[in-house]
Amino acid sequence: MLSYTGDLYEARDLLWAWTSRNIRARYQQSSLGWLWAVIQPAAQVTIFSLIFTLFVPVDTGNIPYPVFSFVAVVPWTLLSASIIEMSQSLVVNMGLVTKIYFPREILPIAAMLARLMDFGVSVGLLIILMLFYQVSLVPASLLFLPLILVIQLTLILGLGLASAAGNVFFRDVQSLLALTLQVWFYASPIIYPVTMVPEYLRPYYYLNPMAGVIEAYRDVLLNGQVPGTYLIPAAAVSLVVFLIGYWFFKRVEFQFADIV
Repeated sequence: MLSYTGDLYEARDLLWAWTSRNIRARYQQSSLGWLWAVIQPAAQVTIFSLIFTLFVPVDTGNIPYPVFSFVAVVPWTLLSASIIEMSQSLVVNMGLVTKIYFPREILPIAAMLARLMDFGVSVGLLIILMLFYQVSLVPASLLFLPLILVIQLTLILGLGLASAAGNVFFRDVQSLLALTLQVWFYASPIIYPVTMVPEYLRPYYYLNPMAGVIEAYRDVLLNGQVPGTYLIPAAAVSLVVFLIGYWFFKRVEFQFADIV
């Protein structure tokens, strides 16, 4: 693992260059450009707010539903968009994979880093939304935001690397991934609060790492609280997923050039 990290560090210039290329390629022919980074989550939250405030009311306490859901949609969009693009990163760059040697994980990692830029833009809209609804922040609790983000990125890396490697061998991975993300969305507390999950099921529910990650974002940003113990299983599962995903990627990496 340490030797792989050393290889990545030596190729860091390529990583940043490929990340920049991904960002430019995504918005080069787009008239709205960076606005697309906020249009998609904003549209989702608008629909959720109409449904779950007018037709099927969901109790979110003192937090307005648009803010409640947007805090969850932003990190979820980071996860889903990153994993989808990471899974395609090897097969769509087969010319590089087959002709030039470099740490192959640079391609999926660059795809994730490019989506991290979109995440930052969406966070800006979230701040505006919180100011509009007069949701106050507790500065001390914000110190936990980097930890929560690191846990989420660890999870994304593990799933994205495994998906990228698997997609080289089996194109069914794309369809399976789309189905998994759709089910995972509703299995996570994005459009509903964790309090709707029966208390006796919550220990099992928090084995879903995104449940802990999303709840942590809400506690820190909306409730002014430090994350609870639910973040521990989220961190543990994310680390295990990362280790397995990275191991699998490196285990089959030597076959990429022959199969892609």
